[in-house]
Amino acid sequence: MGNIRRRVLVRGRVQGVGFRYWARSKAEHFGVHGWVRNRSDGSVEAEVEGEPGAVSEMIKAIGRGPAGAVVSDVEVSDLPPDGEVGFHIRPGDRSGMSGWFRRG
Repeated sequence: MGNIRRRVLVRGRVQGVGFRYWARSKAEHFGVHGWVRNRSDGSVEAEVEGEPGAVSEMIKAIGRGPAGAVVSDVEVSDLPPDGEVGFHIRPGDRSGMSGWFRRG
């Protein structure tokens, strides 16, 4: 079977706890590709691509999160694989700043 790609949206206390850096480390461990970013609504969004078993393990890990995170909800949707190489931390939406840090 070929590679699969999933979009993952994680809600809870998931910003300000090193989630993106932890996710990059986990992606390297599982051998998956894609990206992760903070969203202005306080959630974390990721796209994960790779062998089905590795993607499944990555999604399970995301559902637990790093120490200090409290994951309350994980939403997963299918995407077509796009052949992305590596796993990157992308700037957050809305000018690269997360809602967790925004004031006003």
